[in-house]
Amino acid sequence: MKFVDEVSITVRSGKGGAGAVSFRRESMQARGGPDGGDGGRGADVIFRATPALNSLLTYRFKTKYSAPDGGNGMSSNSSGAAGEDMILKVPVGTIVKSMDGQVLLDLSQPGDTVFLKGGRGGKGNHFFRTSVNQAPEHAQPGEMGETVQIKLELKLLADVGVIGYPNAGKSTLISAISAAKPKIADYPFTTLSPNLGVVSLDTDRTFVVADIPGLVPGAHKGVGLGQQFLRHIERTNLFVHLVDASGAGGRDPLQDYRDILLELKEYDKAKAGEENFRPLSERTQLVVLNKVDVLTRERREELKEEFRRAGVETMEISAATQYGTRELVFAIGKKIYG
Repeated sequence: MKFVDEVSITVRSGKGGAGAVSFRRESMQARGGPDGGDGGRGADVIFRATPALNSLLTYRFKTKYSAPDGGNGMSSNSSGAAGEDMILKVPVGTIVKSMDGQVLLDLSQPGDTVFLKGGRGGKGNHFFRTSVNQAPEHAQPGEMGETVQIKLELKLLADVGVIGYPNAGKSTLISAISAAKPKIADYPFTTLSPNLGVVSLDTDRTFVVADIPGLVPGAHKGVGLGQQFLRHIERTNLFVHLVDASGAGGRDPLQDYRDILLELKEYDKAKAGEENFRPLSERTQLVVLNKVDVLTRERREELKEEFRRAGVETMEISAATQYGTRELVFAIGKKIYG
C-alpha cells in the first residue's frame, strides 16, 4: 500500500565570510605589515537519510532552511570560523527533485549526502602582499551560498490500515488524527481508493495510516470494492477495526465486526499456500467503537459488554467530536513502537 508524500522547501547554503583588511599595530611602528585573516567557509546543506524516520511531516511546518554563514576574517591573521553544516534528516527512500521534476538526489541508502556547498571565505589582505605591494588595502568578499527551491518525495508504506463497513467513520477518523482531508459523505463507498494520513506521536515519531475502502459481505469474491481493498491491506501490519456503534439503519455493531472478520478469514483461505502470505485475520487489531457520542451511557456499557462476551476488547471514540482519538493514537503508537 504505497503512497507519495511530497513537500516543497527552499534551502540555502551558507555565505562565505569576508576577508579582513588589517595591519599590525606595534610599538614604535605606526603601521606594520598586513595581517588581515581569511573569511570562514559557509556551511554546506547535507541530507541525512535515516531509517528512524518514515515521513516528511516535519517539512510541512517549516519550508525555508538557511545554513549558517562563515565568520569574517580578523586581524592577527585570524581566520573566521567556518559555518556549521546544516543537516536535514529525511527518511531513507526520499527523492530530491527540482521544481521542474528533475531528480537531483535519490537517497535510497542511509547516510549523508552533500546537496549544496557553502560559499568559500574571502582572502584577507595578508594573502595579497607581494614584494611590489607590501601593504595591500583590499580583501575578498566571501562567496555567496546557493539558494534552491526543491521538492522532496517519498513513497510511503502505510503502517496502519483502518478497516470496517462503509460509513463506519474511517475517513472522518483519518481527518481527526492527521492533516489529511479526505472526501466525506453519508453514502456507501465514499472512499473509492485509500486515503493517507501521517500522524505525529511526538517530534521524532510518526506513523502512516490509511483508511481502506469499505467491505461488504462477499468482498473476498469481488463484491463491492472487494478484492481491490483486500490487496491494499496485505502490506499493512496493524489494523484499526472501526465499528459504527450507533446502530444506524438497524445495524448490529457486533455482527458488522463479525462480517468483516469473516471476509478476512475467507480471503486467507483463498490465499493459503502462497509464498510469504501472512493471514489477514491473524494480524494485530485494535477494535474501536465509533460514534459513541450518540449513545446513552447505558447503551455504551451494554455494547462493550456484548463485545467482551464475544472475547473482544474495545476502545471507544467519536471521530466527529474527537472524543478518545488522542488515546487511540497513543494506543496505535504503543503497538508500533512498543
